[in-house]
Amino acid sequence: MSELKALIFDVDGTLADTERDGHRIAFNRAFADAGLDWEWSEALYGELLAVTGGKERIRYYLDGYNPGFERPSDLDGFIAGLHRAKTDHYTKLLAEGEIPLRLGVRRLLETARREGLRLAIATTTTPANVQALLEHALGPASPGWFDVIAAGDVVPAKKPAPDIYDLALAELGLSAADCLAFEDSENGIRSARGAGLGTLVTINEYTRSHDFEGALLVLDHLGEPERPFSALAGDAAGATHVDLALLRVLHRNMSAANA
Repeated sequence: MSELKALIFDVDGTLADTERDGHRIAFNRAFADAGLDWEWSEALYGELLAVTGGKERIRYYLDGYNPGFERPSDLDGFIAGLHRAKTDHYTKLLAEGEIPLRLGVRRLLETARREGLRLAIATTTTPANVQALLEHALGPASPGWFDVIAAGDVVPAKKPAPDIYDLALAELGLSAADCLAFEDSENGIRSARGAGLGTLVTINEYTRSHDFEGALLVLDHLGEPERPFSALAGDAAGATHVDLALLRVLHRNMSAANA
C-alpha cells in the first residue's frame, strides 16, 4: 500500500479566500485604470468563475456579457495588459494584509513540513500571485516550503483539464497514489481527479453549490482544534480538524479501495 508522501494545494479559494475580495476588486481597479466602465459585482464574478484563468475570464466576459464592446485590433495584447494591471492591484491588496489564509491552512502546512511531507502547488493563477500570497501570508521564506509551484500558463489547458496536476506530479517525481490534493471548486476537483488524485475539498461562498463527486471529504474549512469543521460529504473518521492523522486515514482508505 502506498505511503502518503506529498500534499498538493490549489491556491485561490483553497489557501485563502482570494476571489471575492481579492481578484474581483483587483480586476475592477484595473478596468477603472484603463478607462473602462466595467464593474464585476459579487454575483457576476461568481458566474465568471465558471472559467479558470484571469485572461480567459476577461475573454469569457466579453463573449458572454459584453458583446457590444468594440474590440481593439490586438485583443490578446489588450487582455494581457488588463491582466498585468490586475495582478499589480492584487499584489498590493496582499501587501496591505487584506487577504488572510483560510482557517487551518498555516497549521496544516507547518505540521506537514515538520513531519517530512512534501508540499506542492497546482493552480491556474499566475506565479506572481502565488509568490505574493505566500510571502505576505506566511512570510518571505515560505515559497521555499514548496518543492513545486506549478502555476499559470505553463500547461496547454487550464482546469478542469488535469494538465497542471500532471505537471506537479511529474516535477515531484511521484505518482498520484503518493499524494493528496486540496481544492475548493468543481473545476478544481475535476482537474485533480482527472490526474488520479484523491482530493479533499473546502468550499467557499462561490462554490458551496458545486458538484464535488469523487471527493474524499467535503468540508466548510480545515478547522482548528478550538474551531471544528463541518463535514458536508464523506467520512471524517471522528476528526474535528484536518491534521495528518486524518489525511493518512483518508489516504489509506483510498489506497485500499483502489487496490
